This record gives sequence, structure tokens and C-alpha cells, in this order.
Amino acid sequence: MAIHVTDADFEEVVLKSTVPVMVDFWAEWCGPCKMIGPIVEELSHEMEGKAKMVKVDVDNNSATAVKYGIRNIPTLLFFKGGEVVDKQVGVVAKAALAEKMNKLL
Repeated sequence: MAIHVTDADFEEVVLKSTVPVMVDFWAEWCGPCKMIGPIVEELSHEMEGKAKMVKVDVDNNSATAVKYGIRNIPTLLFFKGGEVVDKQVGVVAKAALAEKMNKLL
């Protein structure tokens, strides 16, 4: 299951993670976010133990969204070793996201 993180625990959950992390920046009112949400959930189950999938609600956690320059949602940032190593803006096929994550493993 994807982990919901906040401004308060982003550093602990994402930046200090020992495994690669895909962060889904989303909002409840965003149609495309609702399309990519189930894909993020599927990947979280498939990659359990190897990687983390987390979700950040930009309406309630604006400090993190601003810090990473999130202007459009959904935006997916890929972290490894506490650094952003890849980015995807907009809805994309599950296979494309899986490929990006597999490159980080």
C-alpha cells in the first residue's frame, strides 16, 4: 500500500529511505491524479520490500510541493539516496513507471 506522507514526515520516510522511493504529488480534486492513483497502488504491492511508493497531498502539504517545484499534478518524483533522480509529469502507463523504478533497484 502506498504510504501517505506529510511535510512533517517527508524527510524521514523519503529522504532517509534505504530503498528507492516514488513520490506521487496529487490532490483530491485532480482527475488525472485519480487515474494514476491505482497504478501507484499496484506498484506498491508489486515492489513491496524493494521500493516505496508514497503520496503527498499538495493541498495539505504545500511546503514539500514548493520545495520540489511541483507546478502540475500529478507529478511523480523518483528518489534514490535522498536525491531526486527522475521525474514524470502527467498520467503515464504502468509499464513506464515500473521501468523507471526498476532502473533504481
